[in-house]
Amino acid sequence: MPQHDTDRGAIGPVRRRDPVYRTVTRMLAFALSPVAAVVAPGRARQTACRWALAARFPAESLHGLDPAARAAFEAARTRALWTYGELLGLTSGHRDRQVQAELFHAEVQRCGSATEARRWALPPDESRHVAGTAMDVRPTEGARWLERHGALHSLYRVYDNEWWHFEYHPDGPPPRLPHPGAAPRGTLYRSVRAMPRPDRSRWAERAASVI
Repeated sequence: MPQHDTDRGAIGPVRRRDPVYRTVTRMLAFALSPVAAVVAPGRARQTACRWALAARFPAESLHGLDPAARAAFEAARTRALWTYGELLGLTSGHRDRQVQAELFHAEVQRCGSATEARRWALPPDESRHVAGTAMDVRPTEGARWLERHGALHSLYRVYDNEWWHFEYHPDGPPPRLPHPGAAPRGTLYRSVRAMPRPDRSRWAERAASVI
């Protein structure tokens, strides 16, 4: 969960250096394509995209994401880079229960109450980050792109006050909520665990087919 100041949910202006980052990263992806074609025949574009974005966002990690959610996210960022010239980085994906508990506790301390804290963070039992199906993305242009095009990959913005937070919902768009605490308590995480698991190979094939 990105840390913001007073207007935490507002999308900030485009930074002057961001267009430069986009251009350089896309040029790097083009340069890496011949090598990617040898290393990963049939998946050169996605592989070159992954390598280029790893250079742009070296601290990010997709480890722990639900396999179908990860496949959808990688397909979306590949399409964003090659077709639209947009970068889509991951600020935070999967979190273990302890990390999520610490984040929620810190938010309680900052806000002064658990009720207010739930506007920005959820306890581990209710967090889709713990389930591995939530992604906090960057930069703002990438988030705008994902909000417009993410449905093709079953990725949706869920909260009005968190422009960076997207979730994988293969069964269709979830309700748009004003903030995380607006959902009935205890429903988010359990709904992911309780819902029938889709055929992950089928969803991965669907995600890859739209690259």
